[in-house]
Amino acid sequence: MRTPHDPRMYRRGVYRFLLSRQWVILTLIALVLIPVMIELGFWQFHRHQSRVAQNALIADNLKATPTPVERLTSPGHTVPRDDYWRQVAATGTFDTAHEVVVRRRTSNDDRVGVHVLTPLVLSDGKVVMVNRGWVQGADDQRSFPKVPAPPKGEVTVTGRLMADETTGASGIKDLKGLPDRQVMLINSTQQAALLGRTVLGGYIEQTAPEPAGDSPELIAEPDHDSIGSHMAYAVQWWLFSAGVPVGWFILVRREKRDREAAAREEDAAELVA
Repeated sequence: MRTPHDPRMYRRGVYRFLLSRQWVILTLIALVLIPVMIELGFWQFHRHQSRVAQNALIADNLKATPTPVERLTSPGHTVPRDDYWRQVAATGTFDTAHEVVVRRRTSNDDRVGVHVLTPLVLSDGKVVMVNRGWVQGADDQRSFPKVPAPPKGEVTVTGRLMADETTGASGIKDLKGLPDRQVMLINSTQQAALLGRTVLGGYIEQTAPEPAGDSPELIAEPDHDSIGSHMAYAVQWWLFSAGVPVGWFILVRREKRDREAAAREEDAAELVA
């Protein structure tokens, strides 16, 4: 009959199972997960901060007094982020002969149609592109849709200053071979080439005057109240990272307890024998 386990000797080797292949892998996974989850938490936290800052920028720019558009942009100018959604005003005459529509745009209630992009010729001959809003597209996508005419003669347009759209920034493919007077992106450089005139950088997203008959449908203000769930996700990831070592410790204690129970059962069986 074998001598029963000496408890003191057992305690000295009780955690030796941590050197097993299974436990080494489990421990390494835990050590990797902790910094990854912490980093994911900070990623969500930075997104939260960015959203808060953007909301503040939108709110400030929307409530600012309209500025003459030529004070904020010029031909070839790239509108900086700080000027996005700035309230601007421009006085000129709409050139409907060179009006285009921007394909695959949604209305304020998510219907698919087009945006109406019309050149506004200023007093000095320069042009600023005005997004007059959304209309239903034609049934035949190769046909030009019915677009309500803008006011005739000189008109003062106010709206939000927007940067030129690019594929890189918007993710919208600039398709080639489109029907006449149809485009995918609102881009002043492209429009300058089409018009053969000097066009100010960026464009105006019209807010006034409101169109007769509510068409085109003016584009709604960008959301600047919601902050999303990024902060909640950040806290969640950090809680997960804290839970990993706690979970690892619980598993270790359970393994130790199970091994001790198995050792006691073995000792009891040997004593009986």
